[in-house]
Amino acid sequence: MPKHDIIISADVSGVDEQLRSFLRKVIQTALDGSGVDVPCEINVLLTNDTGIHRVNVGMRDVDAPTDVLSFPMFDLTPGDKPSEEDADPATGLAPLGDMCISVERAKFQAEEFGHSVERELAYLAVHSILHLLGYDHLDEGPMKAQMRHREEAIMEALGLPRED
Repeated sequence: MPKHDIIISADVSGVDEQLRSFLRKVIQTALDGSGVDVPCEINVLLTNDTGIHRVNVGMRDVDAPTDVLSFPMFDLTPGDKPSEEDADPATGLAPLGDMCISVERAKFQAEEFGHSVERELAYLAVHSILHLLGYDHLDEGPMKAQMRHREEAIMEALGLPRED
């Protein structure tokens, strides 16, 4: 499988190399599990509710915090993936897109759902990667079901299945 360039920055405290390494593994697994065979660049910002709220207003004109935001570079449909033609000639990497995760919201949701913060952060990263790959959940029907199925398969592969 290709080696992706997963750039993780943080504007909150408590983000150590162990967490960065964990999220790189999660993102690599999500890309591998989705058959992405071209090296990609993904930028990840770990922030808090205030930070993600600022991004949400600035980029989407939505005046509210959220748990994760995804900004794809390509207009893919589910099952599509970037090709070698999408790669930047200077780097050889396809710029898949950016994600922004509220660590504050992840902690709250982990407590609410009764699982670890790491599991919640992994889920949000997987969810975002699928958005970058064209998956969506705007409807309550087939699109959402397709995305949830992919999320669950990737979380299983990570050893982090949903506990009912």
